[in-house]
Amino acid sequence: MWNPFRRRLLNRLDWYIIKKFLGTYFFSIALIIAIAVIFDFNEKIDKLKEATAAEIAFDYYLNFIPYFANLFSPLFVFIAVIYFTSKLAENSEIIAMFSTGMSFKRLMIPYILSAAFIAGLTLTLGSTIIPKANAKRIAFETRYMNRKPRANGTSSIQLEVEEGVIAYMDRFETYNNIGYRFSLDKFEDKKLVSHMTARTIYYDTLNAEKYHWVVRNYMIRDLSGEMEEISQGAELDTVIHFEPADFLITYGQEETMTSPQLKEYIHRQKNRGFGNIREFEIEYHKRYAMSFASFILTVMGVSLSSRKRKGGMGLYLGIGLGLSFGYILFQTVSSTFAVSGVTSAFWAEWLPNIVFLIIAVILYLKAPK
Repeated sequence: MWNPFRRRLLNRLDWYIIKKFLGTYFFSIALIIAIAVIFDFNEKIDKLKEATAAEIAFDYYLNFIPYFANLFSPLFVFIAVIYFTSKLAENSEIIAMFSTGMSFKRLMIPYILSAAFIAGLTLTLGSTIIPKANAKRIAFETRYMNRKPRANGTSSIQLEVEEGVIAYMDRFETYNNIGYRFSLDKFEDKKLVSHMTARTIYYDTLNAEKYHWVVRNYMIRDLSGEMEEISQGAELDTVIHFEPADFLITYGQEETMTSPQLKEYIHRQKNRGFGNIREFEIEYHKRYAMSFASFILTVMGVSLSSRKRKGGMGLYLGIGLGLSFGYILFQTVSSTFAVSGVTSAFWAEWLPNIVFLIIAVILYLKAPK
């Protein structure tokens, strides 16, 4: 029997499926986002009275749309696959494909390529572009929607600023960038060799040099064996390799950082012994897990809807919506496990993918061949 799929990897039928897949995907996103923007504006209209029309349009909604679309991308992928594949099955187009000798495995190629494009797009947006947009969106929310801005300060700060160098502050106030009761200890071979104390320490944001601090009313004790040298003064300009952003976490800060920045931040904070980085780890792993979910949900969608059944596509859409919301709910619940410390951020974000991958494999094996 003549098989049109032997000579070329992608032929006209493959491009037909890819266009249908991506077209339905982007159309469903546009439709849902339009509805979401209307409802969001109606809900927040009282809080937006002080903002100008340009701020609402460009600072908020222009940055809200890609964030919302990327957040629910797995839902849109599943709905798109279920919808147009059910149409193909209902019109007996899939039966016609199989009649040419095409296997179900071969049918999956254009679907997987489309899922790869969507996964790459969502990962690129979520890792590099959307974080920059989130900075403007969160700034707008902080100003006009009573979101919590950066905390006024924090207390009992202790972190490793360099290898063997431990800094401590009793408290730090953000409105004036001043820390109180500061100490800096330097160790060599687990022995204390230098101890600095200061009544206050000021982070100089006007200085071009990074990590520039000014210590006031300080005393330095340099230890060398049994010898001790003491120096003190009213003020000392110095460079200490940490900054307020290293121990002050703002509202939505993890959403405003690109993936390379997140990775570097998590690594640096772990080395410094700073423990409150769960939200940053969750955000980092979520971006990759949600992108990979495009493949899983695509396989599930095709396996579910490629069979022609009585009653049309209504049943498939219902199952698709149920499984999609189940995935999002599972991901939300598993994230709370990481926040509470029950499991690591990696397993919390990838556990839904693992469970739904098993479901996808079972559905694939039971799909019509």
